[in-house]
Formats: sequence, structure tokens, C-alpha cells
Amino acid sequence: MTDPSPPPGAADIMTVVHEAVGGLELEPAEKRDIWRFTQQELPYLWSQRTSYFILGSYRDPYIRRLRAVQNELTKQLGAYPFIMGDLLELPTDRLNTFDIMFALLATYSDYIVGVFEKESGGEAPELGEIDDPPYFAKSYVFPRDYAWVTDAKLESEQHVIQAALELAFTDELSADAAHSKIESLVERAHDAGINITTDDVWDVLDDRLADEEEPATYSWVHLNKFRTFELHDRCFPWTTEDELRTVVEELPSPTPRPEWEVSED
Repeated sequence: MTDPSPPPGAADIMTVVHEAVGGLELEPAEKRDIWRFTQQELPYLWSQRTSYFILGSYRDPYIRRLRAVQNELTKQLGAYPFIMGDLLELPTDRLNTFDIMFALLATYSDYIVGVFEKESGGEAPELGEIDDPPYFAKSYVFPRDYAWVTDAKLESEQHVIQAALELAFTDELSADAAHSKIESLVERAHDAGINITTDDVWDVLDDRLADEEEPATYSWVHLNKFRTFELHDRCFPWTTEDELRTVVEELPSPTPRPEWEVSED
């Protein structure tokens, strides 16, 4: 096989790679593998299409939600949504290939989309990467069952759904007691000016109970990171897969070019 030659922008690419590996000296074979990866995968990010780098857990059933986001974005003309697990993998054994691939893809993607349903797994360090520069300005998060903890507790429909999920999955409560508390919860929501009905709540709860999908839980660190995105209008909570498909529409469309890119011109 012919050795790949350095691609356009090789110096900038190697700057990203060296930062990802902590300044380690690369062996010739490792450089060739990196050039091969960049020549195969980065042209899609340099094309006229708008790229969306989708992050999240690859385990079932979580991967289904990543595919749902990918499918919704694929419907948009000019969009290139992708998941790193589908791409060519660097074969090197010595280096941390995840760090290299992630850094290159995150750097050259137009947008980064994180789908979160739990606090453990590979998506946890990914969240820690995208909440700071240079990736924060292009990143959006979609945490399941997330609602920022406030003294008022009920400030949105998502607060009501989160509270109802916790009641529905509380082992200490009987089914009748859970129903009664959820009805009281909806009444308090109405008093707080939140437009949600008992049927709305149970539409969500019935699906989750049938699938035995308990409420997503997050550490205080996760909640604070989600809150940072929320304050920048780039956090979109969801509860069901259908709702996730709907809130994907909140992402920037393939045109115009992303604000983070325009601001750097």
C-alpha cells in the first residue's frame, strides 16, 4: 500500500495531534496512520456540508438514541451527521487513539452534539471536553430527564416530568399513592403557571414504566455542566425518544455557517 502523503493543512493538523498526545514524539508509522485517517475522514468535514459530531454511549439501548439524532439530521439537505464509532479507527497501539480522533473530529466539525442519559461511561469525559474552549462555542447538549435544581422546584414542564418520574419509580410508594402524588404535583404545576395536564404526564410515565426505564441520574458535576449550556441556550432536555427527535430541530440548520466560525474570520 502506498504511504499517504501529508494532507492540506498538515501543520495545523499536527498541532491538534501533538496537543492531544501531550507533546509526545510520533513514530513514522504513527504519522502515516494519522495521515491515512485524515485523508479518509476529514474531507467530509471540509466539504460544503455542515458537519455534526454526535457524542454519547454506544451501548444498547443508548446507541438507538444516537441513531435517532443522526437520522433526524440526515433529513436536512446539506447536513453531515456522524458518530465516531462508524469511522476508520487508528491502528496504533502505543498512543491513545481516542484522544487523537476526538481532537481532530471536534476541531474540524461545525457542531458537536452530546446526547446524555447517565453519568458513567465514555460520554462522561466527552462532556468534560466540550464544556470548555475550544469546543464549547460549537457544542450542544441533550440530557435526558434533566432539570436544573432550584428552590422553586417547579419552573417548567421538564421539572414536572422529572418529579413525576421520581414518584413513579419510588419503590416505597404503592401505585395508588404514586397516582395521588402525581395528581397533586400537576395541580401545583398549574398553580405555578405551567401548562401541563395529568394525561401529558402519564403519556410519558406509561412508556417509561412499560420499558422499565428509570429516571436518568447525574452527579452534581454533570448538572452544573448542563446548567452552563442551559444558560447559553444550548441545552435541550428530553424524556422520550420522540421528544428527542423533536428537540433536534433546535440545532442550527446546515445554513448559514456556524457563529463560532464566522466570529473567527
